[in-house]
Amino acid sequence: FRTYDVCEVRPGPNLNMIVGPNGTGKSSIICAICLGLAGKPSFIGRADKVGLFVKQGCLKGVVEIELSKTPDNIIITREIQVTNNTSTWFINRKPVTLKTVEEQIAALNIQVDNLCQFLPQDRVGEFAKLSKIELLEATEKSIGPPEMYQFHCELKNSREKERELEVNMNIMEMEGSHCRGMGIIKSIVVELERNFKKSNLCRDKANSLEKMRQRVERYKQDVDRYHERKRHLDLIEMLERKRPWVEYENIRQQYEEVKQSRDQAKEEVKNLKEMQSPVTKKIQETEEYIKSLDMEIREKAAEIKEVSQKCKQKQDALDMKDKQIEEIHQALRIKKDEEMDRQRKILNTQKMIEDWKNELNAMAACENLKPQTDAVNNELKKLQEERANIDSDISDITTEKINKEREKRRTVDRLEQLNNIMNMKEEHLKVTFQDTHTALMWLRKNKDKFKKIVCEPMMLEINMKDNRYAKYIENHISANDMRAFVFESQEDMEMFLLEMRDHQKLRVNAVCAPARSCAESLPSRPIEELHRYGFFSYLRELFDAPHPVMSYLCFHYRVHDIPVGTEKTRNMMERVIQETKLKNIYTAEERYVIRVSAYTNLTLSTNTSLRAARFLTSSVDTDERQQLENQQQEISRTLKSLDLHLTTLHERQKHLEHRDNELRQQKKELLERGNRRKQLESKIGVKYDSLKQLEQDAINLEEESQQANVKIKELNIQKTRLVKELMHLIKNCVSLNMVKADLVLQSTVVAAEKNRMELEYKAGSVELKTAEQRFHELDDRKRVLTENSKELLKKARHVCKLSPDQHLPKEFQTAFQALPSTLEEIDAFLNEEKTRVSCFTGLSASACSLVVEEYNKQTQEIEQLTEYLEEKKNELDNYKQNISQVKERWLNPLKKLIEQINEKFSNFFNSMQCVGEVDLHVENEEEYDKYGIRIRVKFHSSTELHELTPYHQSGGEKSVS
Repeated sequence: FRTYDVCEVRPGPNLNMIVGPNGTGKSSIICAICLGLAGKPSFIGRADKVGLFVKQGCLKGVVEIELSKTPDNIIITREIQVTNNTSTWFINRKPVTLKTVEEQIAALNIQVDNLCQFLPQDRVGEFAKLSKIELLEATEKSIGPPEMYQFHCELKNSREKERELEVNMNIMEMEGSHCRGMGIIKSIVVELERNFKKSNLCRDKANSLEKMRQRVERYKQDVDRYHERKRHLDLIEMLERKRPWVEYENIRQQYEEVKQSRDQAKEEVKNLKEMQSPVTKKIQETEEYIKSLDMEIREKAAEIKEVSQKCKQKQDALDMKDKQIEEIHQALRIKKDEEMDRQRKILNTQKMIEDWKNELNAMAACENLKPQTDAVNNELKKLQEERANIDSDISDITTEKINKEREKRRTVDRLEQLNNIMNMKEEHLKVTFQDTHTALMWLRKNKDKFKKIVCEPMMLEINMKDNRYAKYIENHISANDMRAFVFESQEDMEMFLLEMRDHQKLRVNAVCAPARSCAESLPSRPIEELHRYGFFSYLRELFDAPHPVMSYLCFHYRVHDIPVGTEKTRNMMERVIQETKLKNIYTAEERYVIRVSAYTNLTLSTNTSLRAARFLTSSVDTDERQQLENQQQEISRTLKSLDLHLTTLHERQKHLEHRDNELRQQKKELLERGNRRKQLESKIGVKYDSLKQLEQDAINLEEESQQANVKIKELNIQKTRLVKELMHLIKNCVSLNMVKADLVLQSTVVAAEKNRMELEYKAGSVELKTAEQRFHELDDRKRVLTENSKELLKKARHVCKLSPDQHLPKEFQTAFQALPSTLEEIDAFLNEEKTRVSCFTGLSASACSLVVEEYNKQTQEIEQLTEYLEEKKNELDNYKQNISQVKERWLNPLKKLIEQINEKFSNFFNSMQCVGEVDLHVENEEEYDKYGIRIRVKFHSSTELHELTPYHQSGGEKSVS
């Protein structure tokens, strides 16, 4: 269903909805966002295969998304192949796996599968089908902080654990009092069994208690079996005597094996160290050889550099000789050119002299032209004086015009600044109070209908002397008065409101200034008396306004008597209230209102934070604006007069210039007629002198050529000598370079050999280190086994009651031979014999002592079980405390988040004359897996709020919700 070949979309950072008529490409953008961010086709609800999203007829489609991230953005590219429905992924043009893309997207908290964060129009119905629990989890994941959903999951898991612990604690706590007799023991066992079986976690404890009960039951057997029991006890005693000797023997055998392995490891370490020693020595020798080679290479390089420098000097000397030869040739050519030029000048001079002589012979005697010349000179003098005067006038007028135009530009620029400020204020008024702006436009066109002065809305008329203080005025004057028109006449105000409210149906405010002006009212005390409290001004001194506006504000808001203070005032506010008895006070960021209670006669004060200024931050000086407009008109009139005067002067100047040219031409013709003969005679004399000088300046080219050849020959001899020296140096340089190259090659070969030996040495070092580590481990093991062996031997002698130097008696050796020889068999035999012994009981003293011993043993186990129950109880208390802390860290931010969602959701529904609410649904505060978000809506005034479900609302109502 794609209709675009290429489409590029650049959304801003706040994109949250895409709307438009059918077919305009909404789905193209949504599908690109989902598929480009590793989403599955099922998330969109249109097709089940990714290849179906490529335009029909194309084999491949590409989605590229650039995501904002610090410090560098991420560009994710997905290429979709239609033939096999596969995708290739790239990040910043580099191929990556789908898992890498998913990790990058998860790190940015992007969840295209979360309907609370990404909702295609085809899945609106699925959103309505979400349960309250699912909706809460989706909300936590999409817009909650990362730890919110983790806390929720932790609470649910902790609640499950808490239930298990509570089941455990249902076990009845029993008092471990001293019990006597078989009946009490049996009742304790039965009670333990009955209570512990209440918990699945205590099943093992119940089984253990069952075995305890069976062993206790065996005490009822006949006392005749006492002797058989004694035989088993003797056997047990002998087994217990043999067991330490078997343990000792096992440890001793282990010691021998470890000692043998340790000796082998020690020998291996010794051999490896001996093998490493020659390699180390050879590596050191190789390093010394490499150092010597490097020294020789540096010496050869220095020699090569020195020889190269000499070669360069010789080459520079050769170039200098070539340059000197070329200069000699150039000087000879110049001499030849000068001689040819001299011959040519002689011929030209002779011809010119001949021509002038012919003209002089043909010229008649010059007539007397002096009277005509004097008349022309007199007229030219007068003309030049007049032109100078006109030029001076033009210069003065032009300078004055430039100054006026510069002044006019400054005036126009300042007026534009003031107009821009006014336009901004009017535009703000238009956006904020449309009806008031419409009334303002009507007022400006119909001011002639009113008898007295009408002031525009106060927010336009008030001009702050300093924009920082605008917040005081806006917090003191009500918003209704800020947009109110101010009238001097009550009649004018009533006529205006009738027109606006009744005829044009506009919601506007208007106020009337008091009949007696209050604009000049004096404060109750001079501001200087309040300086010590941090007050610096009264409100009236912070702004300018037309007389009616100022009078109204002084009368109704007493701006002439409300002081403005600083942070100092706020810090000593209690003293200010007690000593000044002021009713209204402003500090740097707060307003204080003080009143005296009519009942208790106590002074009460309330303070509120100041709102930021909205209307008065841009102010215009109306007097300055009027003065600038008058000044602009005056400058325009002056410039027009100056332009007219300049035009007249330029026309006169043009006429004089034309006459000046005519007179100069006449004077030139007269002078030429009188001076031509004298000029010819003078020119002929000058040319004769020039011709004589040219004949004297002859150059001997043959002599110059011979001198040049001698100099060139001497220079060529010097060049030959320099070339020989240069060739010798070049050969020496080549030889040195060959030696250096051979040394470098030797150094490279030796370095490679050194690297090879170092690798072998490193491998040997690793092997040596491993061997040493194994040796140390075996040595430690040997030492531990030695100590264990001594301890076990000491224990075995103690069990058999032998002295340290006494050998094992023969009877023990004989008895030990009939018994098992391994620990496993001995332990099994011991357990079997002990089990048999536990089967014997009777009424004899020894039998009773055994019953008491068993009873004590059972009592100890009961105490252990009691401690176990106490431990479980403490664990349950800790779980409850942890749950309470996690719950507070989870539930409080969650409630604030849902309150924000509910506030916006309700506002949106109110704007459509509908009702909508979002709240946190809780059935049981302790059942965290049952928490959910409930959406309730009402689209008709006649119905009640209903929960949003897939069935109750219509399709359109679900889409809107």
